[in-house]
Amino acid sequence: MKANGEASEKEKPRKPSSDRVREHLANERTYLAWMRSGIALMGFGVLIVRLRILRPPLAPQAPGNGWKLGLAFSLVGLLTVMLSGQHYLTVRRDIDEDTYEPADRWVILSSLAVILLGIGVVYYVFTVPLDLLNTVIVE
Repeated sequence: MKANGEASEKEKPRKPSSDRVREHLANERTYLAWMRSGIALMGFGVLIVRLRILRPPLAPQAPGNGWKLGLAFSLVGLLTVMLSGQHYLTVRRDIDEDTYEPADRWVILSSLAVILLGIGVVYYVFTVPLDLLNTVIVE
């Protein structure tokens, strides 16, 4: 009889607690925030490249190395999107197993990546000669 009662308890789906549901929803919100950040980084990379290409037609300015900075932004954005999915699944498993520990390494790595990209933008913006900025041609 005891074995029969245990079997029926195992067959019943357990109802998740409200705390566990809240944890999963917070994990999903974090995932979506990382996705938005990755998409924004990719979009900013494309914007950097497009602004450099869409300069006035008679401006005496070569395309330069702006595409490299745009490519770096796009690659970091793509990496962010890929890692956010992996991190979401890992955290989901850890919440279910009740073994979740915050991962500081992802915060540190993403902060360093954005800092390096920011330094690249500042360098790129401030190394453009000022006389080239006055060559805007209005059609």
